[in-house]
Amino acid sequence: MSRFSTVALIGAPTDIGAGHRGASMGPEALRVAGIAEALRERGVEVVDRGNLIGPMNPWLPPLNGYRHLPQVVEWNTLAMTAVEAELDAGNLPVLLGGDHCLGLGSITAVARWCRRNGKKLRVIWLDAHADFNTSDVTPSGNVHGMPVACLCGLGPKELTHLGGSSPAISADVVRQIGIRSVDAGEKKLVKEYGLDIYDMRYIDEVGIKRAMDEALAGIDADTHVHVSFDIDFLDPGIAPGVGTTVPGGPNYREAQLVMEMIADTGRMGSLDIVELNPAFDDHNKTAQLAVDLVESLFGKSTLMRE
Repeated sequence: MSRFSTVALIGAPTDIGAGHRGASMGPEALRVAGIAEALRERGVEVVDRGNLIGPMNPWLPPLNGYRHLPQVVEWNTLAMTAVEAELDAGNLPVLLGGDHCLGLGSITAVARWCRRNGKKLRVIWLDAHADFNTSDVTPSGNVHGMPVACLCGLGPKELTHLGGSSPAISADVVRQIGIRSVDAGEKKLVKEYGLDIYDMRYIDEVGIKRAMDEALAGIDADTHVHVSFDIDFLDPGIAPGVGTTVPGGPNYREAQLVMEMIADTGRMGSLDIVELNPAFDDHNKTAQLAVDLVESLFGKSTLMRE
């Protein structure tokens, strides 16, 4: 019998917040790679809710510093509503992205649910990027570089108040792992807000195990762990299927250990899988790798010892 409740897959096929087209094909690529079947093999009950249906990507330049803001709001509202409904039903929502702007809707939902249910929240943000940009520090206006800032109350009101109040979370609940690309203005903001970042330099210095021990410290029976897994967290040598590759990411063994250590807490209650871009992939191998790693999040262990 699995310790997980029913897992609900929610497709969010949009690249509305991204700088490249193609992340909208991510949910289908994950399904083709067998995500539902892989989790069922772990003894988990899986329901696939199909795809959320939101606005098309108009592919326009930024307006007042943000690209596609009305459409981003619409997609994130859909994601927030869907994720919250699954949590309320006692299910574990897995949001299949789509680009990482969707983390805003997903985590806003989780934070609201935690507040209602007296749970502490820990967000494990696996990414090459801090995603703490604002319209002032990013020239692109792509909202997939802004969700953590918006969650912490920094950004346009339409996004910071998505769940009705702001900030959705405080920066101290976030642990960012694998970071290796941060804009100059973003660095200042990250320091100002006190974001807890385990960048690749730190991981190289102390090793992935110690970094994860620190990132997971303090998680207890009252903690809801949300994992926001941006595929570009992984080194592009093993995961080419993303729009924004940054060399020097975790290798396969490091990524496996990250997932297994999160699984060992026994507290993961929600998950985003985002920024998979099949247009840049090679025979869906990045999606297959993502599924392999997600299996480890759900308890598939490479260990021989008990």
